[in-house]
Amino acid sequence: MKKANLLILISIILSTACKPQHDYKLNIAVAANMQFAMKELSKAFTNQTGIACDLIIGSSGKLTAQIKEGAPFDIFVSADMKYPNDLFKSGHTSTVPKIYAYGKLVLWSMIDDTEPSIDILNTSEIKHIAIANPKTAPYGIAAIQVLNQHGIYESIKGKLVFGESISQTNQFITSKSAEIGFTSKSIVLSPQIKGKGNWVDIPNTDYSAIRQAVVILKNKNNLQDYAQAFHDFLFTDNAKNILENYGYSVKRQ
Repeated sequence: MKKANLLILISIILSTACKPQHDYKLNIAVAANMQFAMKELSKAFTNQTGIACDLIIGSSGKLTAQIKEGAPFDIFVSADMKYPNDLFKSGHTSTVPKIYAYGKLVLWSMIDDTEPSIDILNTSEIKHIAIANPKTAPYGIAAIQVLNQHGIYESIKGKLVFGESISQTNQFITSKSAEIGFTSKSIVLSPQIKGKGNWVDIPNTDYSAIRQAVVILKNKNNLQDYAQAFHDFLFTDNAKNILENYGYSVKRQ
């Protein structure tokens, strides 16, 4: 039934495609780990519906703060469940949080002769370890969990360099300001980054599941129908294929 409703809405949208695109441009707040995947997803959505999308990239925590301050976003694509749940409880959303994907953590280095592993983090070879700020970024929380799981947090915490989001964390790694760092698998699999540096998967058992959720936001843009169309698109086979190509896990019916 939901698929049928989506098709009907898309038909309505396409029938009004002669309208200027800016009349119904969606503002989508996107967690930084999704920046490359979301570009592909939003392009596919726009090609299918004619609805243009503006992407606002940041850490889930900072985006949540902006939403509470009245930022005119239509949809929030988060890196976890915590922040969407917070917005739902505070009355800022028109839908309950729904998981669209499960994120994966990797250890990545741009130093040619460095083979990433948990074991080398405690060596003199590594002086700086980049991670996203755990206060605002779910992938930062996951990184801290990994370090605690291996019992090395206390011994290496002086090496940690915190990025405001995964985006800034990636900058520390790609600029080699940090010899190594924790990031999202979606980053190292993106066309923009793929093949650069060396990376290794972190076992899922080393950190809590990164359940990434989406919510439609309440605002004065009056774009609820278009926001709903994008929300539903995230759960189509087309979107799931894109997400899987970027290393995310998705649920298939």
